[in-house]
Amino acid sequence: MNRFGQTWWRPAAGMLVALCLACTSYALAAAEVSPAGGPPGDRRAFLRELAAVLTLRDYNTRVVVVGVSLLGAASGLVGSFMLLRKRALLSDAISHATLPGIGLAFIAAVLAGGTGKSLPVLLLGATVSGAAGVALVLLVVHTTRVKEDAALGIVLSVFFGLGIAITSLIQRMQSGHAAGLKSFIYGKTASMLMSDALLIAGAALVVALLCVALYKEFTLLCFDPAYGGSQGWPIVWIDVLLMAAVIGVTVIGLQAVGLILMVALMVIPAAAARFWTHHLPTMLLTAAVLGAASGYAGAAISALVPRMPAGAIIVLVAGAIFALSMLLGPARGVLARGLEHARLGRRVRRQHLMRALFELAEDGPPAAPTVEFNDLLSARTWSPRSLRRELARAVRDGLVRSREGDRGFELTDEGLAAARRTARNHRLWELYLIRYADVAPSHVDRDADAVEHVLGPEIIGELEAALAAEDGGAVPRSPHEIAVRPAPGGKA
Repeated sequence: MNRFGQTWWRPAAGMLVALCLACTSYALAAAEVSPAGGPPGDRRAFLRELAAVLTLRDYNTRVVVVGVSLLGAASGLVGSFMLLRKRALLSDAISHATLPGIGLAFIAAVLAGGTGKSLPVLLLGATVSGAAGVALVLLVVHTTRVKEDAALGIVLSVFFGLGIAITSLIQRMQSGHAAGLKSFIYGKTASMLMSDALLIAGAALVVALLCVALYKEFTLLCFDPAYGGSQGWPIVWIDVLLMAAVIGVTVIGLQAVGLILMVALMVIPAAAARFWTHHLPTMLLTAAVLGAASGYAGAAISALVPRMPAGAIIVLVAGAIFALSMLLGPARGVLARGLEHARLGRRVRRQHLMRALFELAEDGPPAAPTVEFNDLLSARTWSPRSLRRELARAVRDGLVRSREGDRGFELTDEGLAAARRTARNHRLWELYLIRYADVAPSHVDRDADAVEHVLGPEIIGELEAALAAEDGGAVPRSPHEIAVRPAPGGKA
């Protein structure tokens, strides 16, 4: 767990502030580049419109923003479990599998004497069809040797093709047409009604309660279903409940962003939250907040810019959040990984220097002998420049003292303690490899070199116990001859 693990609100608040600043910057830029510069009155009107959108004073904007924000929160919450379950693309298969159900429900309603545009009937058809798609994926995976990704591709393409064929059939019907069904493919966020927002709010509440009530069970399902099954947990039924939550959120979201873009809300917020933390509750809350922020910012931008499709903007905002998270996330982000790699490199170089100084002075007089630069250079495959840079850092940190105009170096008391600890850990690992892994003493130094830098206190304690090391912390003798490489211009 990282230091952000217990404070989930920090990344979430940071992303919200970034989104607000982005929306404000976009609005100000749009005001500045209005046609012919735009009179000051136009810019003031635009800023008033921006304030109205951000504060949700307009009724239609309030309905749309609240609806898509709740949908994004529910999608991020359920999508986190799907991501950890390695079924992120299942929502894509579900969303595409709903299309034939919508078409068949439309035909059934028309044949029954209705208009075919009843939203409950269409959503019921979408639910049944989506559940059939999930069942078919699981059936193919568990009864054949076809992998899950291939099964998802098969179900997605077959069901979507069937849906397109049914939609074409509806176009030829005399008693109905499929014009209204396009909203399930592309979404109709801007025309969302209060009833739609309430339906999304109800679904989001049910999903949140389900995730809270079954948090332990869903966690077990995601991380170790085999262990849960061996302990008597009904893993299959827990999986069914999770799939039911996914189907519910996907079907409800069809009206907002459409089946093609619904998968983005299920995957992107959860994937973005994964860059911020290693702590599951933190990830769930962050994914919900990022999903809600994507819906809020996307709907607000769509309201400010005429003829801008809200569903596409929501997904683009979510994509921008993912890009920022991938770069700036403190847990798994690119910059954090780069900094961690750089810190590890510095630690490895420092330990190599400390151990080389200790080994070269080990057989000398007790009074911390001075090590010549050329001897130190020949101890490892350093370049003179890199060695001088590392020595300068060690001198600055008070671990090494320079003698004779930087021609010789010796360890300080603090440096000697650090070097002794580093050499002891290295040799304990060497002895363990020789005794239990049958590594030849002539090759053990190279193998130990690759691992010694990640040995923590617990592993050191286990090594001491395995080797029965009761030496009071003394450094054991090296099990092999310490090789010295010829230095350029020096001697071995």
